[in-house]
Amino acid sequence: MRVMVMTKGDAADEGKGQPTQEMFEKMHAFNEQLVNAGIMLGGEGLKPTEAGAKVSFSAAGTSVVDGPFTESKEVIAGYWIWEVSSMAEAVEWAKRCPFDPSYGDSQILEIRPLFDMEDFAETVDAETLASVEELQNRASQ
Repeated sequence: MRVMVMTKGDAADEGKGQPTQEMFEKMHAFNEQLVNAGIMLGGEGLKPTEAGAKVSFSAAGTSVVDGPFTESKEVIAGYWIWEVSSMAEAVEWAKRCPFDPSYGDSQILEIRPLFDMEDFAETVDAETLASVEELQNRASQ
């Protein structure tokens, strides 16, 4: 099963500092453990929302709002894509993640399973699913 693990941050504290050398090394060591165990498929830290944009769709049309997104209580600060055998395994790995108290008292990792094409087998025909899967394979090369 593939999961996305999102590191959450507080919008009020967003962009107030870079990780220390020590924290960077701890996170590198954690990522190395994930890679060596065959768990980590990808992952990156994200720049603050001030560097981003939101695109909203509605019946009235499409709108774009440039960052920062200070109205958000939580923002995604980074993510991993992991391949695990179960949600329990993902939770056990997440519990090993280094914690940096300089970023505040509470830090949150949110773990969410990714859809696989077979999840749509009852509502989407096999030809379309095969085409989507082929496109995903091409995109990941």
